[in-house]
Amino acid sequence: MTARSDEGDVPTGAPWPEHERALEAGIDFDRANAARIYDYLLGGACNFAVDREQAAKILTQNPDMGYVCRANRDFLRRAVEWCLARGITQFLDLGSGVPTVGNIHEVALSHGADARVAYVDFEPVAVAHAREMIEGFEHVSVTRADMRHPEAVLDAPGVRDLIDTSRPAALLTVAVLHFVPDPELPSILARYREALAPGSVHVMTHGSADHDDPELAASTRAIQDGYRGSATEVVLRSRPQIHELLGGHDLVPPGMVDIVDWPEPTPGARPTGGYAAIATLP
Repeated sequence: MTARSDEGDVPTGAPWPEHERALEAGIDFDRANAARIYDYLLGGACNFAVDREQAAKILTQNPDMGYVCRANRDFLRRAVEWCLARGITQFLDLGSGVPTVGNIHEVALSHGADARVAYVDFEPVAVAHAREMIEGFEHVSVTRADMRHPEAVLDAPGVRDLIDTSRPAALLTVAVLHFVPDPELPSILARYREALAPGSVHVMTHGSADHDDPELAASTRAIQDGYRGSATEVVLRSRPQIHELLGGHDLVPPGMVDIVDWPEPTPGARPTGGYAAIATLP
């Protein structure tokens, strides 16, 4: 399929192989999507004009949004390296989005060929691009599925046949849960954790306006305002609500902190307004 311009349907420069044409039917061309907005804010090419317009609105509300996205990516790398250092070499990444430089399988496989990474996303452009990127990697998969249906995700061949649930794994929900308004989200996430072996971990970042600093709280609410009208509006949760999403499990030090301050404080770094945490499963 030929890449098209802003007025067309396929992001300019994005891979779109023949076997992915069927996914086009599931693309919402009329509303911006978080995965493609995130891609644009990170400098990617897998986005549409509508996504760039929404991103401009978000940046008007909070000019630091690009910084927040990069901080999330930097945390993801640190978290994966933390897992690898503790012998966790399997990763189930929910809401993986459009792969960018320094993605999970690049980091994981650089530490050992036995690493396994199962990406899961519902956005067709993210899925198509991800499948292009992982071609040739034996222990990396991409599954198009809705993370709100854990049984379907866990039973998908790309997850079931790759993740060994008898060994510890990392459940990754980085910069995705604040786009999921489902009131059943705590029980949904619990089902994923129940499917994992003891010694597994749940890695999360989540936007929040629950801050002592009123300016930081206001800047996070401004991001929420910037996403209004998109296909993926933002749900801000309090610290207790975020801990509930982690099942109330024990958090590894330093606990729940700003994204830039995990696993240790970064002097001089601007806070993002998002929290990062890793919960250990008993």
